[in-house]
Amino acid sequence: MTLQLKTPSRVPDEEGPSRDEVFTALSNRRRRNVITYLKRNGDDARVRDIAEQLAAWENDLEIPEVTYKQRKRVYTALHQSHLPKLASSGFIDYESDRGIVSLTDESRQLDVYLEVVSENEILWSEYYVGLAVVCGLLAAAAWAGTVPFDAVSGYAYAALFALVFGVSGLVHRTVTRRNRVG
Repeated sequence: MTLQLKTPSRVPDEEGPSRDEVFTALSNRRRRNVITYLKRNGDDARVRDIAEQLAAWENDLEIPEVTYKQRKRVYTALHQSHLPKLASSGFIDYESDRGIVSLTDESRQLDVYLEVVSENEILWSEYYVGLAVVCGLLAAAAWAGTVPFDAVSGYAYAALFALVFGVSGLVHRTVTRRNRVG
């Protein structure tokens, strides 16, 4: 007797797409670029316009420089593969007969996966760990009576640490919103 395990794509009673559906939808650069295009240019667009922009991005060209062949290659792949896959996952509505694509409410689930982190940025988790270490060292120095740290009261340190973490949180939120695709 063979035991077969089947993993459901969606857990019963779970709202929205599963992680597998999200990762499958975003596993292809063209599908990510479709979502990026729609988030930047409004919730709906013509497939022709999307194909033209994606061809420009892929070939590192301006839109007027894109050739018919480059645009057609992207259009065909979008129409036959990528748009139906995004539509079946529920991230877009695709009216193939009209050539119209629009974002759905489910597409908001993709935001957290589409954040951009540049090469020179440190991860926020690393920043907060470093900040906690620095605050801990300051508190330890004050507790041990090390000069000049012992001259500041515990309440002042608590207020300083709260201020530093609060400002860091606000900056984190601002940077995250700025880096979000669309």
